[in-house]
Amino acid sequence: MKRVFIALLLLAIAAVGQAQIVVDRTIVIGKIKPMNGVNNGPLSPTIEGNVQGRNNTEAYAAAKFPFVRTHDASIFYCYGGEHVADITAIFPDFSKDPKDPASYDFTITDWYLNAIRKVGGEPFFRLGQKIENHIKKYKVFPPEEFEKWAVICEHIIRHYNEGWANGYHWNIRYWEIWNEPDLDIDCWQTAPRNWGGTPKQYYELYTTTSKHLRKCFPDIKIGGPAWSGKREWGNNFLAHVAKTKSPLDFFSWHAYAAEPETITAHAEYIESMLARHGFSGVESILDEWNYIKSWSDKFDYSLQVMSKEKGAAFVAATLQACQDSPIDILMYYDASPSHEFTGIFDHPTLRPTKTYYSLYAWRRLTEYGTQVKATSSDKELYVTAARNTDGKLRVMVTRYNDDNNVVTRRVIKVATGEKFSGEVVAHITDSTRSYTEIPLVVRDGEIEVSMEPNSVVVIDFE
Repeated sequence: MKRVFIALLLLAIAAVGQAQIVVDRTIVIGKIKPMNGVNNGPLSPTIEGNVQGRNNTEAYAAAKFPFVRTHDASIFYCYGGEHVADITAIFPDFSKDPKDPASYDFTITDWYLNAIRKVGGEPFFRLGQKIENHIKKYKVFPPEEFEKWAVICEHIIRHYNEGWANGYHWNIRYWEIWNEPDLDIDCWQTAPRNWGGTPKQYYELYTTTSKHLRKCFPDIKIGGPAWSGKREWGNNFLAHVAKTKSPLDFFSWHAYAAEPETITAHAEYIESMLARHGFSGVESILDEWNYIKSWSDKFDYSLQVMSKEKGAAFVAATLQACQDSPIDILMYYDASPSHEFTGIFDHPTLRPTKTYYSLYAWRRLTEYGTQVKATSSDKELYVTAARNTDGKLRVMVTRYNDDNNVVTRRVIKVATGEKFSGEVVAHITDSTRSYTEIPLVVRDGEIEVSMEPNSVVVIDFE
């Protein structure tokens, strides 16, 4: 009798631990979006053939990051430091003639952007300055002349898209005006990190620059403001853009959180905010995001989580949640292998981390291209299914929970509603494995996989 009771108890525990996912490859949802973009490029040797030059170009290329944003590149010495990407790096003396090629220093930015392009990334160019967290601020203040600053931006675009000043024809599409001008609206006079001016000054800079660039380049995408989330500021910005009829091809914004639903809630608010000001249909681009439990007492903990299995599961779950949200493009912050927010490349080895493999896994979904219906019975589980043109199915399942007290494994059942059996290949990332290949048995279109808390599995059903 005692044995029967124990057996029944074990069955009950197993039943509680199970969860059901149902996939239907016949119901198309839409396209798999480019959610695995990043900030900043690969680390490649400055001098070709330098055997001591550390690099991560092979792993970087393998992930096929679709977009690479240039913000904060100048923080990293190996990208070129103060000589790369920022407006003051490219046009170091504001008193010079902006129409004279001799006024510009493109050398290191050319090299940096070319390194991005060599690994298949599309540069997403931030026109502005890096963040300044120092006690003294140097280059985050409004330009002396907005019209001249706009002409400087024009010639930077001409260099990279039209070959001006011994330049290129790279067709860089996205041009973002500044970064987080709303971040320090309460202390912009004393401790600005990104914008040392008034909100009105930024609105005017945006209007002046965007209108000038649209007149010069009808086909590029102009936008901003890389909004940090101050709602009154954001509404006032959009009201100004609408009133002045300034171009806004995309609205870029930032979010750091410990729950994917916090980020998707921001996305819903932004969609409604854009519609309220007459900008329905404008691309919503989240071009800075990462795991942050707290900016104060839990900040060190957050930095430790970013590259571990919990950070990997958070990133995967966020990609999946955002796929089903109004967001059009994501760019993870940061791929720079020296930044404290780096979660995808280990410092100093440059080896891919567990979190890297979440972005890599998303690349494999984008290869199939078409999202099909997939549902989960449990809010702890995130599922995205993709089908290719041949009808083959690939499913990504993430188990994410920010509660460290959740420690038990769960058996996850994935059902396709189809009657086929055999063995399929899956890749799993958890506390001991990093995108490790495992076999799974399919019986009548169903498989079972045991998943730890904070783990990610990608299943190929053919």
